Amino acid sequence: MPTDPVGRFLVALDPKHREAVAARPREEQERLAAAWERELEADTELDTLDELSPPAAEAEAARRVLESGTD
Repeated sequence: MPTDPVGRFLVALDPKHREAVAARPREEQERLAAAWERELEADTELDTLDELSPPAAEAEAARRVLESGTD
């Protein structure tokens, strides 16, 4: 499992989005990963999901980042 934010973000994405984000410039990947980390930290609903299934919480946060227009 990757330990850097970009690597963790890419793992959290579904395969289709993972390929698309991996093809973007590194700076953009870092920006998306930072938004993803903020989403995980800020959303209390994800905190509850994280207790039940950390991978599910990370995937949900990744989906939200891509759908929010932050991409």
